[in-house]
Amino acid sequence: MIKYWLFSCLLFVATAVEAQRLNPGFNLPEYQEMLRVNAHIYEQDESDSSDIPAPEYSKLIYRSPAMGLNNLYELWQRDENTAIFCTRGSVDDNLSWLANLYAAMVPAIGKLEIDTNFVFDYKLSNDPNAAVHVGYLISTAFLSRDMLPKIDSLYQQGTKDILIVGHSQGGGISYLLTAYFYQLQDAGRLPKDIRFKTYCSAAPKPGNLYFAYEYENRSYGWAYQIVNPKDWVPQMPFTVQQLQDLPSRNPVTPIASTIKKQGLKKRIAFRMLKNPSQKAVVNYQKILGKQVSKMVKKYLPNFKEPTYFPSNDYVRTGTHVILTPDAEYFRIFDEQKSDEMMLHHSLKPYYKLALALKPTFP
Repeated sequence: MIKYWLFSCLLFVATAVEAQRLNPGFNLPEYQEMLRVNAHIYEQDESDSSDIPAPEYSKLIYRSPAMGLNNLYELWQRDENTAIFCTRGSVDDNLSWLANLYAAMVPAIGKLEIDTNFVFDYKLSNDPNAAVHVGYLISTAFLSRDMLPKIDSLYQQGTKDILIVGHSQGGGISYLLTAYFYQLQDAGRLPKDIRFKTYCSAAPKPGNLYFAYEYENRSYGWAYQIVNPKDWVPQMPFTVQQLQDLPSRNPVTPIASTIKKQGLKKRIAFRMLKNPSQKAVVNYQKILGKQVSKMVKKYLPNFKEPTYFPSNDYVRTGTHVILTPDAEYFRIFDEQKSDEMMLHHSLKPYYKLALALKPTFP
């Protein structure tokens, strides 16, 4: 009897310790708690989150001021070993939406001249072909500048596990934040024994395929993109693929060089395939790059427009978890009864779907 009691106590202690560790893999209760944390950050801005309960076991310790393109984040303590950085998504004002609209790509390695005394020297990938969303990169610059001293303080106190979470625009930014922190670890500017785990809900696409390749390889088991397939935001920004987006060894580029030797009809046919995508990228850079940058400069007058990456081949990033709606979901979120654009995108449908999800993921 005593042996059984001792074994039970040891099992309870081991289970409690295990519950406090941050482990790889999609953890459904952990994700549900992250949605409750996300709902808190919106409570002053989005009434849709008002009926999502408060976090069950996480404690708010800091809420940042608004910065950059009206971005902010909250810092939570899940337990003595784990902290949570939650980045807010879009809110209903022009400055916040500029971060979404400024959707031209820039190289994933470079510098952003944001203000007179603020140059963001960044590296989000080792691949020279990787590129990211410039609006979210500006947000990353401001948020990371405020987050890094907090990460240092947490580490000095013994907190080495950090969850990076965000919904919608906050999810798009969270990808870039995590990629930036990984590169700081590689450069010796952040301790290598800090573990980052990322949950992005309803996130738009943060960069191109080469950014996604390296990010997913680096974060396998530690970064998740959670999607409601009825939600339109994860399909944004629109993608445009060109010949130069392909790897250097491919069957299409040689055809492009030999097509010049072909007859007029074949040359015209090839141009009909090639030219529209190139023109689309030029228009992307003209409208969602140069024109939107002028709007950004109204709020950040010393911002220097960067050189854009010649692509808009945006892709979804991270390990995907699909929250498939069922009949009960469509009873609550009925498209026949609502013309709300964000009907399937806001936190409420994601939370409802997460509650119904069976924890079958590794």
